[in-house]
Amino acid sequence: MLHLTRLKRSNQLTEIPLNLKFSFFNAFKLSTQILPSSETNIEIDTIARIINNHAYPDQPLHPTLLQYIPPQVLTTSFVENVLGHLFAAHSNGLKALEFFNHSLNHSQLCPSSDGFEKMLHILTRMRYFDKAWELMAKISRMHPSLLTLKSMSIILSKIAKFQAYEDVLEAFEKLENDIFAGRKFGADEFNVLLRAFCIERQMKEARSVFMKMRSRFSPNTKTMNILLLGFKESGDITAIELFYHELVKRGFKPNSVTYNIRIDAYCKKSCFADRLRLFEGMEQENLLPTLETITTLIHGAGIARNPIKARQLFDEIRLRNLLADTGAYNALMSSLIRSRDLKSAVALMDEMEKNHIEHDDMTYHTIFSGLMRTYDIKGVSRLYHKMVDRSFVPKTRTVVMIMKFFCVNHQLDSGLHLWRYLVEKGYCPHGHALDLLLTGLCSRDRVNKAFECSTQMVERGRRVSEASFRTLESFLVQEGEMEKLRKLKQMIRKLHTLLPPVKGHTIADPA
Repeated sequence: MLHLTRLKRSNQLTEIPLNLKFSFFNAFKLSTQILPSSETNIEIDTIARIINNHAYPDQPLHPTLLQYIPPQVLTTSFVENVLGHLFAAHSNGLKALEFFNHSLNHSQLCPSSDGFEKMLHILTRMRYFDKAWELMAKISRMHPSLLTLKSMSIILSKIAKFQAYEDVLEAFEKLENDIFAGRKFGADEFNVLLRAFCIERQMKEARSVFMKMRSRFSPNTKTMNILLLGFKESGDITAIELFYHELVKRGFKPNSVTYNIRIDAYCKKSCFADRLRLFEGMEQENLLPTLETITTLIHGAGIARNPIKARQLFDEIRLRNLLADTGAYNALMSSLIRSRDLKSAVALMDEMEKNHIEHDDMTYHTIFSGLMRTYDIKGVSRLYHKMVDRSFVPKTRTVVMIMKFFCVNHQLDSGLHLWRYLVEKGYCPHGHALDLLLTGLCSRDRVNKAFECSTQMVERGRRVSEASFRTLESFLVQEGEMEKLRKLKQMIRKLHTLLPPVKGHTIADPA
């Protein structure tokens, strides 16, 4: 009964009109006084929701921004926080770009590197590479000081992910000759290029670039660690050790980061003895273990199903005059759950609160996964509502995991509640979450709700997968809802004229 009451209460909350106005009074208040963080977050949530919920592409966003966001509000931190929210919310990149351009054109403040990097990340994640290059050229002219190694890394990494090897090299050349013109590229820029391939596990390409360009850019310790990290991410311990010993022979001196990478590689392969050997070797080299080192070992002990060792290592954090952070607690939680000690893992959440250590997405993901393995529907529901009561919005993989659990276990009201919660917070739920919810709703004869969620997705400038569209199309035809089908097809076609083509998404023909 309590569960149904909470669902009803929260559903009422999410039915606030989507055209909720951010009044000038509130905007001016925000710009002229220091607000408590919770109130500031409410204002940022409101603006992000207005942008995310704006009818796109039926109406231009610029007049709405002028109406709701006067220049007084456009502080550096405000722009950063709204863009951060839009990134986490999977908002359409073109709408985020309009907001960023609005801040450039209607404010005397110089934007920050952080805001620019968030904007660049939003565009490249959605494969708007032409828009990303246009933005970089614009910033190069207007605010060249904002061009950083991180912004270079963002665009190169996404090109390495979505495009060809030659495209990455061509982009690096464009950055050097056009965007960063006048800046002499050295080892730092070379490291960014290598990292773009390594984080995508493209080690053949990374080796090729290293061999081809190392004579021009003098490699340093960071270069070697980046390559080692790439081998680690590809899961090739033999390649890591061969490359490491080759480097040592050439005079490379390992540091704490080097040892952390090698230890983590052995942890992921459950080679417990080897990682302890490396840990001891690290201390013999007079390299003090960092909190990251201990956290990695705790995680490794969990993989080896050794919770006693995990707890021992966690207790050593304090003995080494280090302070346990969220990551260390998460590693211990994971170790306990792998050993099926869910009770102790949940108790760690309370301990974190007592020690004023914040829960993050990994905290919730870890505990949710433990509860789901035991099919504890009530436990999942309690934790979910605890998360919602704290206004915490999880990352995509956790959202998808929760949505899948609700739908598989016939908790469709809870699945709809999650969808509405995300929309009310100004987020556009990820396509995988819609796939799961839509399939569940259609299979339970709730086609109108499936249609409603799908249109909300498209209205926010996001695609509906071809599989989901075909499923919904079939059920709408069965229900005789041809007008709704025609409307959805029209919306999708209009949206697809503006979005880059992506495999697996449909362009609906008009009815």
